Order: sequence, then C-alpha cells, then structure tokens
Amino acid sequence: MNKKETTNPKELKNQNYEAKKMNASANLKKKKDKDLPWWVELLFVQIGLPDKLLIKILKAKKTSKEFIKNEKKSIIIFLFVITILAYFYPVIKHAKNKLDCEAIAKNYIIKNKNTIGINNREIKMLSTNFCYGGEEIYEIENLKN
Repeated sequence: MNKKETTNPKELKNQNYEAKKMNASANLKKKKDKDLPWWVELLFVQIGLPDKLLIKILKAKKTSKEFIKNEKKSIIIFLFVITILAYFYPVIKHAKNKLDCEAIAKNYIIKNKNTIGINNREIKMLSTNFCYGGEEIYEIENLKN
C-alpha cells in the first residue's frame, strides 16, 4: 500500500519565503557591487565635479523619465507636428519665393516695358515665365522716357 504524501501549505510558504529572502540578499550584493556608469566615473570620479551636480543630474533624469512616461501621447503628437512642419517648410518657402519673384517681375514689366495692348493676365503670364527662366520679357520694347 502506498501512502499519499501530504504537504503542508505553510511549509511551502516558508520554503518559498526563505528562497526569496536568499535571492533578495544576493540581488542586494549584486547591486552594491555594480560598477558606476562611465559618465559618472569620468565626470565625478576622475575630473572631480561636485556631488551636488550629480544629485541634480540624477533628479532631472528621474523627473524626465516620469514626464515621458506620463505624457507619452502628447510628446508623440508634438513630435509629429514638428516633423510635418519641417517636412513642408521647404515647399512653402519655395512657393513664397516664386510668388515674390512674380510680383517683382510684374512690377518691373509695368514700370519699364511698353505694356500698351497687354492685359493684366498676359503681364502675369510673362512675369511667371520670366521667373521660371523664360526670356519673352526681353521681346517687349522698353518705354522711351
């Protein structure tokens, strides 16, 4: 006849507790023996910067990590908006420069060229053509003062 082995739940809990306690003490020793980060070693041990600065740096690091953790969605939206603006800025600037060029060319044509018989739409067309490298503007005669 085989007897069933009975286990006491309290004994299991005690064994688990003791094992965890031993692991915790081993983890504490590992943490204590852990090397300093290279930047702490360089700046505060080798160079000798004040400890107050290290404390401020570590506090700032902690608060920034918490801020990033808590405000992750708003940070992603902000970075997305900045990326979109940076992407479209050259396109907008190019369009603005072309419009400025057309306005300057139009004023030049009206002031210095004989525009009798040329309507406003044709002057705009000539100014656009000139800004894109066309030479039709030179075919209009200069005004004789």
